[in-house]
Amino acid sequence: MELEGKTVLITGGGSGIGAATARLMAEGGAAVALAGIPEAEAAAVAAEINAKGGRAIAIPTDVTDEAAVEAAVAATVAAFGRLDCAVANAGIQRHKTDVNLPEMDMTEWERTQDVNLRGVVRTCKHALAQMIAQGGGGSIVIVSSITALSGRSGNVSYMTAKSGLLGLNRHIAVHYAKHGIRCNAVCPGALEQTPDWDEHPNPAGRKEMMEQAIPLGRLGTSEDIAPMIAFLASDGASYATGGQFVVDGGVTVNA
Repeated sequence: MELEGKTVLITGGGSGIGAATARLMAEGGAAVALAGIPEAEAAAVAAEINAKGGRAIAIPTDVTDEAAVEAAVAATVAAFGRLDCAVANAGIQRHKTDVNLPEMDMTEWERTQDVNLRGVVRTCKHALAQMIAQGGGGSIVIVSSITALSGRSGNVSYMTAKSGLLGLNRHIAVHYAKHGIRCNAVCPGALEQTPDWDEHPNPAGRKEMMEQAIPLGRLGTSEDIAPMIAFLASDGASYATGGQFVVDGGVTVNA
């Protein structure tokens, strides 16, 4: 992975996939801006990276607030001089309430869409604007999900939002290649800790069911996903754009 001298903005950077990716990319020489809430989590990851000799800042950012997303991009550039890569990772998964569409209150639907779809759109919008303005190209990595590839998930708003991200990925790849900007989507499989994993109604049952379905025989970790994101962000993936990269232990090919 060729990341030395790169500046990366990661939304949802305080935990899970975002934090694991931040650590890995910082080890590879990138300066990392961790945008997310709660602020304390992102600040803790940034402090850890800095203590190890890396370069990181934490930026309190709610991706449902466009002004906050725009400010996060500006703060990244103010700290490190430019923006080379954006990892649009922030997401929620409302395990208990994002179910049963006929009975769903639409405010529940909109909450997930506002973070998981529109939050990524906001991130890409302002990252693209900065990359175009500064010149020199760039890379965007969108974190989708294998739920976008089938209809099996019971979390209907989550699945729909993650599916929309694949269309956004293709659009950016086609229309911004002329600026030297690449865009790719990563589709993680079932992880030990999903977003909002503590709200899952039956974590033990989920673990047992998924381990039986996954050819590699285990749930994934955030550290399993981070290398793919870091690679796609790097110059080593300079000819990859518009792709959907599944990292799931083989479960989607075992359906």
